[in-house]
Amino acid sequence: MSTKIYPIGIQNFEKIRNDGYLYIDKTALMYQMVKTGSYYFLSRPRRFGKSLLISTLEAYFQGKKELFTGLAVERLEKDWIKYPILHLDLNIEKYDTPESLDNILEKSLTAWEKLYGAEPSERSFSLRFAGIIERACKQAGQRVVILVDEYDKPMLQAIGNEKLQKQFRDTLKPFYGALKTMDGYIKFAFLTGVTKFGKVSVFSDLNNLDDISMRKDYVEICGVSDQELHENLDIELHEFAETQGLSYDKLCTKLKEYYDGYHFTHNSIGIYNPFSLLNAFKYKEFGSYWFETGTPTYLVKLLKKHHYDLERMAHEETDAQVLNSIDSESTNPIPVIYQSGYLTIKGYDERFGIYRLGFPNREVEEGFIRFLLPFYANVNKVESPFEVQKFVREVETGDYDSFFHRLQSFFADTTYEVIREQELHYENVLFIVFKLVGFYTKVEYHTNDGRIDLVLQTEKFIYIMEFKLNGTAEEALQQINDKRYALPFEADGRKLFKIGINFSEKTRNIEKWVVES
Repeated sequence: MSTKIYPIGIQNFEKIRNDGYLYIDKTALMYQMVKTGSYYFLSRPRRFGKSLLISTLEAYFQGKKELFTGLAVERLEKDWIKYPILHLDLNIEKYDTPESLDNILEKSLTAWEKLYGAEPSERSFSLRFAGIIERACKQAGQRVVILVDEYDKPMLQAIGNEKLQKQFRDTLKPFYGALKTMDGYIKFAFLTGVTKFGKVSVFSDLNNLDDISMRKDYVEICGVSDQELHENLDIELHEFAETQGLSYDKLCTKLKEYYDGYHFTHNSIGIYNPFSLLNAFKYKEFGSYWFETGTPTYLVKLLKKHHYDLERMAHEETDAQVLNSIDSESTNPIPVIYQSGYLTIKGYDERFGIYRLGFPNREVEEGFIRFLLPFYANVNKVESPFEVQKFVREVETGDYDSFFHRLQSFFADTTYEVIREQELHYENVLFIVFKLVGFYTKVEYHTNDGRIDLVLQTEKFIYIMEFKLNGTAEEALQQINDKRYALPFEADGRKLFKIGINFSEKTRNIEKWVVES
């Protein structure tokens, strides 16, 4: 019986090592980074181990050799020098007013000034920061290490509020700019975040920053690779399989399907989300652990604001420049969604430098689509999961009338605002519903010029549906017959329903459906 304790939500390296928690050794990569450069930036989705990496760097630069016993860096490092460290964690605050950022910078600067002294003439945040760096270096006789956790939290929380975002940017830009000015006093600087803001960036004064977010060498610096999973948790994999009543191979396949699949550059190995993976091992069951810890409301706002066609999300194409940075106005929701971890790289066209994106795994895909439903359809958050269950039951029992009545209720109370984008709104709601139903039955879904054709297969029934906008249900049914959509299923033993459906602009809803079986 395994006695491993999983460091869920524990981001402090010292605590993990002293209290006997499982630690997957990332110290060889950390050492490589420290020895080959001095200014780094890493973007990874939330709960991917960025704070733990910063904590590991902190212990290393404090010279705490005893914490690294048995780890790769113990063999690599000979000197174990203690450096002065300035660690800024922007994770703590909720950034909804200009003062919220000022308060946290003030608190950190005051604490550092207690250690390294203050100079009355240094009045701005950036001057104080620069003064602290210089005095810390002179007092310690060693250059300074600067670690910034979640540098972009204020900017992310202000997405959609241009005025507040500009205030945060104006505060942070000179603050981070002090790093370049004080280069001679700095040994190493490492900044992490979920996103990389480009264009009029908070980093534009810091152009010596090496962004390793999409570098092959550092793909495994956060998260868990397949090899690490098997090396560190093989006994536990067998126990997990037994609890689930699955074979070892089946369990490994299911874990991959649910939690693996993050690709941070092209042609690279997949990475597991560490938070979900460790929770699954702790409880020996599959759940939406990562998804449930943060609701990406700002992403939904972006999708709706830019009238985004949700069907595109599963096969979006873009280039490295777009993926790598978010402009402060965020006119394109895709880089924010990619960098937040809801989409990942699925393919790459080397000739044109184009990346194909998609959902990383089942946890994210199902979680995200479920999360979208109440924002797009007339259904409250509490009822939402039950509605999907009812839809699935209705198609499985052949009760298509109840199914369409329920679907009608989803379109009720559609606001005029949405109606200007009526066709897209109606396609988005149908996409969400059929995507959710598709997690339990087989669904093929296509959109084309104001119509949708759809095939839904359950154990006993096959449904062929054609949706029209401002046509008639009869025309839609006629199209199913004219185009012989049922041909591939003629030899199938299951009962077949052909259903024509019309969506009316006037009623802003499904107006009628006709069925032929």
